[in-house]
Amino acid sequence: MNISVITNYIFIISIIFIAINLQSCQNESIDQNYGDNDNDGYSDLIDNCPFDSNPDQIDSNYDGIGDLCSDIDNDGIIDGDDNCPSNFNPNQADNDGDGIGDTCDLVDFTSLQCTDGFAGIYPCSGYNLLGHLSIEDLCIDFQENTRVNDSWGWKDNVTGKEYAIVGLSSHTSFVDMSDPDNLLLIGILPTASVNSIWRDIKVYNNYAFIVSEASNHGMQIFDLTRLRNSENIPTVFNSDSHFTDFGRAHNIVINEETGYAYPVGNQDPGRSFSRDPGHEGGMFDGGPIFVNIQNPTSPTLEGGFSDTGYCHDAQAVIYNGPDSDHLGKEIIIGSNAQHVDIVDVTDKLNPILISTIVYDNVHYTHQGWLTEDHKYFIVGDELDETADGINTRSIVLNLTDLDNPVVHFDYIGPTLAIDHNGYVVENSFYLASYKAGLREIDISQIESEIMTEVAYFDSYPQADGTGFSGAWSVFPFHESRNIIISDIQNGLFIVKRGD
Repeated sequence: MNISVITNYIFIISIIFIAINLQSCQNESIDQNYGDNDNDGYSDLIDNCPFDSNPDQIDSNYDGIGDLCSDIDNDGIIDGDDNCPSNFNPNQADNDGDGIGDTCDLVDFTSLQCTDGFAGIYPCSGYNLLGHLSIEDLCIDFQENTRVNDSWGWKDNVTGKEYAIVGLSSHTSFVDMSDPDNLLLIGILPTASVNSIWRDIKVYNNYAFIVSEASNHGMQIFDLTRLRNSENIPTVFNSDSHFTDFGRAHNIVINEETGYAYPVGNQDPGRSFSRDPGHEGGMFDGGPIFVNIQNPTSPTLEGGFSDTGYCHDAQAVIYNGPDSDHLGKEIIIGSNAQHVDIVDVTDKLNPILISTIVYDNVHYTHQGWLTEDHKYFIVGDELDETADGINTRSIVLNLTDLDNPVVHFDYIGPTLAIDHNGYVVENSFYLASYKAGLREIDISQIESEIMTEVAYFDSYPQADGTGFSGAWSVFPFHESRNIIISDIQNGLFIVKRGD
């Protein structure tokens, strides 16, 4: 075969091969490198779920596999439908019906609607139970004699999460309540000295300030932003600072507008009260101590006020009420065991007593709170219900003239329970009323001497009547309107109006 024939043969074969390849390409709908099997607009090479249409390409755990087809625990249920995507749970068991699988649910609790006067075992009217932690749930090393006392709240403005800060006899607990049905104990701060049934907490500038009647306790200062990134929860925290210029204190008051803390009811061995026999010890006779906390971890003592004796609890505000003589002044209204005292503390070196008021049938002036217009002060007497055999009584003081406050009227509630701590938000007075739990009282007609209970949640179903059991305090200031109740025997409750 000559060379020309061979060349022609190779040429013909090449033409046939090219034709076959061209026909093959014509039969392809699209180059395989740019295929989109699920027609979601992402080629298979870059699609994180190439066989399931997922145009949003959502990948919550950033593992490179889209949620629509990811199954990180290999239990046969894709993450988007899995009630516990990180734990193998092919049966999807969820005993409390909260949408979180049992294998990763930290709280076995289901929110309870208030139906026919009860939310589960708890008497109620108008309030649903969103979440609950028992005393044991609020502890890391639970001891049988542990009891709950005061509570407060904090919102992390970076994450938007709301927290409950709960005092117990042995420590302070920090609880993430952003999902109330699944309350999460982030950690605890142990007492600074010994255990005590009295512990009190307030918040300023993302720091918690904690006092107690425990001997030599002082004031613990804790940076609440540490709760954001805690690992291995629950954690046992240390305080960020410890202020020891005083020892015991029954309570702490903070004016967030000025950056001052006022520990009150200070008692230290070796000191005696000049005006309140029976209480031993106390800087400034147990009156308010002035502590500058504008630099939260480096507080400074700037004085105190002793002229009215022992102060059990108080509220400090920049006055913005009807008495023009005192507008813009910083005042403390003290509930001082046998009387209510109003003190001008604008000048910390020269505090001035504005007035003192004593109401009828005084037994123990315990705690009170201003209405938002600063015209009225609603105060509770802790012992009058027991001593006089009456229903819950709150005394309303008219502060139109701070130099001459007068009793406006007495509100009498529907139960025999002892009132403890009460706070005002807009036209509602939220009262922790021991064995009767949280009581919400409408004060929109307070000027006409009318206050009306409109809703309640009884966190202590074990018994009614007088006695120092049940709801110690409430915190109604969270933006969500989820209300904290700290119950001495029953732990932490989160409730919300349901109507």
